Amino acid sequence: MSAAAPSDDLPATDPAVCRTRARVYDLLAACLDGDVDAFVAAAERGDFARLSSSLPVDLDAEFADDYDREALSVGYDNLFVVPGAHYVPPFASAHATEPSTDYESDSAYHAAAAGGELLGEPAAAVARLYGVAGFEPTRGDGIPDHVAATFEFLGTLAAAEADRREAGAREAADALRELQRRALARLGWLDAFHERVRDEDRVEGAFAALVGVARTFAAWDARAGVGPSGADDGTAASNGTEEPPETADGPPEVTDDAP
Repeated sequence: MSAAAPSDDLPATDPAVCRTRARVYDLLAACLDGDVDAFVAAAERGDFARLSSSLPVDLDAEFADDYDREALSVGYDNLFVVPGAHYVPPFASAHATEPSTDYESDSAYHAAAAGGELLGEPAAAVARLYGVAGFEPTRGDGIPDHVAATFEFLGTLAAAEADRREAGAREAADALRELQRRALARLGWLDAFHERVRDEDRVEGAFAALVGVARTFAAWDARAGVGPSGADDGTAASNGTEEPPETADGPPEVTDDAP
């Protein structure tokens, strides 16, 4: 699956732009869910390099073209699956700064009442968004706020929006776009997630670079892809200078400090 950032020559609501966004999210969801073959194939095709060069900041994200699949698989598990010295939880609840108040959590990753849980309020919030769309994630190991599950959701919504716009169903398409805004607004935790992955990645920086691209693409999308509420007027996708939608969490920030 080849992916690149949407062209800024087309309106943001053009079905072709929606489908390009969907392909990017599908690719990132697969890679962030541990699909090593998808990651290696994308790196070899230069997908990540093209995507990085299309975004409005200098990511300086370097991807090799000869990754060792076994090393990547082990590295992924050490970072995102098996709790240990280098483990970085890939779901929003673990990076929450406030404890849940009315959503039962199976376990905590920090001291009691300090936030950072498994299946905390961020999971409940994104699960409600899934319910609105009738979406059941196949990625993310059954954890609703896993980054791979959320990106899969965004890809599904973008593809569905393209279908609705091609069919002339603007009201339904606009509703799907609003759901995308709400999902993107839950991704502010990707900033802290990226910082921790950079500190712990031991596989040539491969996953730090991947998360950097994912974080920056989501931030670009919140500003210029789907844009803020009320922006469904067919204006062209831009370089991301618009203000993001204001929410409790906010989307990830576009910065140039990453791979």
